[in-house]
Amino acid sequence: MQPQAGRPIPLRLNTFLHNRVIGVPPSLTTPAPASPLAGSFAAVRIPSASRTTSSWLLPLSASLLVALPVFLQAPWVRLAPFSAALFTAPLLLLALVLESRQSSRLSSTGALLVGFSGSWLGGCLFWGWFRLHPLWHLPIEAFALPLALGGLRGRWRLAASFYLASLLGTACTDGVMAVTGVMGSWTSVLLAPLDQAPLLLQQAALGVLEPLPLAVTLLTATALTALCRRFWQDPDPAWQLAASAVATTLAVDGLFLGAALWAPRLSGLI
Repeated sequence: MQPQAGRPIPLRLNTFLHNRVIGVPPSLTTPAPASPLAGSFAAVRIPSASRTTSSWLLPLSASLLVALPVFLQAPWVRLAPFSAALFTAPLLLLALVLESRQSSRLSSTGALLVGFSGSWLGGCLFWGWFRLHPLWHLPIEAFALPLALGGLRGRWRLAASFYLASLLGTACTDGVMAVTGVMGSWTSVLLAPLDQAPLLLQQAALGVLEPLPLAVTLLTATALTALCRRFWQDPDPAWQLAASAVATTLAVDGLFLGAALWAPRLSGLI
């Protein structure tokens, strides 16, 4: 508080002793300087349970969105491919609305759904109209590749990372299928009658268990697992999201291979 004009400043004993007698600034009236460690300790925050849980929500959502087409998109596209492809529009609209929200959680969810919309549309286009042409699988799924590469440095980083990770999983799956010879049986399995298709699919899957195809499959799975571990250790949520998407793709591919070997009628291919 500033002293009023014309009013004498009251004389304090410690001020008089330090200024007039000792001749040094009164330490009793000057606050002690803050310790340089005080700011460091003040900046430390113990992560709460809610914050730890929220850090898992985004990768978990990415895993669910990778597995969702196995149970929802595949039968939908088989029965009504046009309506499944049109579903991309409301899905993308919902994603844009969520992304524009002030809440960081809703905004991240919206960005993730934007990337999922690209994967959903690519899957609908291929499985709806080009499923008999396996070589077209990766080019059709990669239709949004330029947009995804351009979005890696902007507000759509999460969307781009999910889309690119899903595309990487698709590329590795198709590459292993081509090397192991499974892709050569693709068209014949899809065109075979329902009573013969499971046997043809099982024979193609048994070919993967041959020494060389099995070595290629295990080597690819090991490399992708190491890549997922490297991505997951990065503090950037975009890399952790990508790790979750690739790891889920590996799990789904393993599930398909197991179904083709022991229960081919349950495979999503036929």
